[in-house]
Amino acid sequence: MTDVHAGSYKEAIIFLVTAGVVVPLFHRLRISPVLGFIGAGALLGPFGLGRLATTYDWLSIFTIANRAEIAHLAEFGVIFLMFMIGVELSWERLRTLRRLVFGLGSIQVLASSLVLGAILLALSVPLAAAIIVGLALALSSTAVVLPVLAEQKRLNTPAGRASFAVLLFQDLAVAPVLFAIAVLGRSDGANVGGALAIALGQAAVAIVVIVVVGRLALRPLFQLVARTRSPELFMAACLLVIIGTALTAAASGLSMTLGAFVAGLLLAETEYRRAIEATIDPFKGLLLGVFFVSVGMNLDPAQLMSTPGTILGLSLGLILIKGCVIVAAARFLKLSRAVGVEAALLLGPGGEFAFVLIGGALAGNLVPEELGQAALIVTTVTMIAIPPLAVVAKRLGKRMSRNTLGRARAEPVPDKLQNRVIIAGYGRVGRLVGEMLARHKIPYLALDADAARVSEHRRLGNPVYFGDSANPELLRRCDIANARALVVTLDNPRAVEAVVEAARAERADITIVARARDARHATALYEMGVDDAVPETIEASLQLSEAVLVDVGVPMGLVIASIHERRDEYRAMLKKKETEVRPAFRARRTVGKGVEVRDGGASKDDSAGPVKGVTAKATIAKGTTAKSA
Repeated sequence: MTDVHAGSYKEAIIFLVTAGVVVPLFHRLRISPVLGFIGAGALLGPFGLGRLATTYDWLSIFTIANRAEIAHLAEFGVIFLMFMIGVELSWERLRTLRRLVFGLGSIQVLASSLVLGAILLALSVPLAAAIIVGLALALSSTAVVLPVLAEQKRLNTPAGRASFAVLLFQDLAVAPVLFAIAVLGRSDGANVGGALAIALGQAAVAIVVIVVVGRLALRPLFQLVARTRSPELFMAACLLVIIGTALTAAASGLSMTLGAFVAGLLLAETEYRRAIEATIDPFKGLLLGVFFVSVGMNLDPAQLMSTPGTILGLSLGLILIKGCVIVAAARFLKLSRAVGVEAALLLGPGGEFAFVLIGGALAGNLVPEELGQAALIVTTVTMIAIPPLAVVAKRLGKRMSRNTLGRARAEPVPDKLQNRVIIAGYGRVGRLVGEMLARHKIPYLALDADAARVSEHRRLGNPVYFGDSANPELLRRCDIANARALVVTLDNPRAVEAVVEAARAERADITIVARARDARHATALYEMGVDDAVPETIEASLQLSEAVLVDVGVPMGLVIASIHERRDEYRAMLKKKETEVRPAFRARRTVGKGVEVRDGGASKDDSAGPVKGVTAKATIAKGTTAKSA
């Protein structure tokens, strides 16, 4: 048996402990965990406790010494981030926000880069280094700004949409900048133009191959995997696509991140987009944590402590320069001054891609070490300032907009998800519900776990996406926070209950209309908090009664009135019964500690999830009820 050395796994254990402590603590403090990971990397890295470990050997237990191993994992963090950026993009989103994305975003990046680069040139910095550092510092932090806006529930405000649009353009700009840095790093400086032309030719061929193969193979691949209803295989397919395209791009001379970004774009328009987002998001979060830890390891706190005035002055200068550019660009595009100031405070600090760009430039000897380290420290300090700046921006924006309310130029909501109805299951019943909503011009979005059904209706132009309706992450991706209502049409009772539980946990006030098997199941659903439960057996009986009464000669008006009256009586009776039997029902549903309630599998008509037998799973703690779980 092979000997196991704990030291071989020390870095991984330290990172997992850090993640287990940092994420809950910073969530509780309402601070982005990104800052915690950077701080942990600085503390545990070679410039933190590692510097003291040479004197005190016992501190080596708590330090991360193997920077190369962490660097490999950190690279995958950026790869997964670029893939998710590609998946989250869509032509509809770009078209909706095109004025802000390609107007405000392009002005911000170009103008900020020019101003910062000119200042660096005036300080006798070489031209290539000035351009790269200027571009790197012009970028803002998607990983910190968007979660802060989501926490404040301000993503759909004019300032939130403007900030999102600028960040979207910056994300698009990262890929070509990374490519240019890679080319410049490989060239010897003698024939940069020739090297760039050759590299562009190789890149064009590689991208064409990835796009053509992706369009031909990706949808059939995910259709095949989705039919197995296995989450493991679906996850494996996602990882295969990301890593495969990244390695293909690297073999062609491109960056791995660019390959992953292209793969994300190819999957953005498929019916599997939302299921892929829900599957990959945990990997992205964990690997990005490794990336930010590695960023912190490269920072030297002693340098900050030795010249705090200089670093803080440079940080304030960066925020002011970028802020002034954003305010001016917002006024040029006729956005309100309040929107411009809010966006300036949010986007003025540096971002995580500065670490990627400057790190690549340092590796290629394109940027002097001292300048690169100073830029990284300034970026870190400004990122730490984003949460308090967001609070100031919110208050300042409200104060400035009091006298100009209504004049702010409102842009459409990304993806137009607000006020949509979400339909869980798109079989016969779900399809009918969707048709009725469309007839009354009410927008909707449907989820279904049957890959063939989803593909069929996508071809017909219906807004149907593949995924497990009981997956909370998928519901969040479908913007349940802004949904108008949720209609659950699945014919598996346990699957219906699982979706209701997941939806109620995400949003307590959403209107839920659910399909019930019979009166008993309807009572259970009312107890779980649905607004309306429609029992199949009762509705079938009422329709039969309506048909026979009309056929035997009863006037149609009287028949319709009596059917409606009887339906209301049934609904009132079920709700009254639910109130009367609630204590006993809760007692029956109380489950002992460690016992799991699972969905019995996908249904024939409306599938509940991609995994047979494991689609909806709710572990109910001892002494709790299904409603409160």
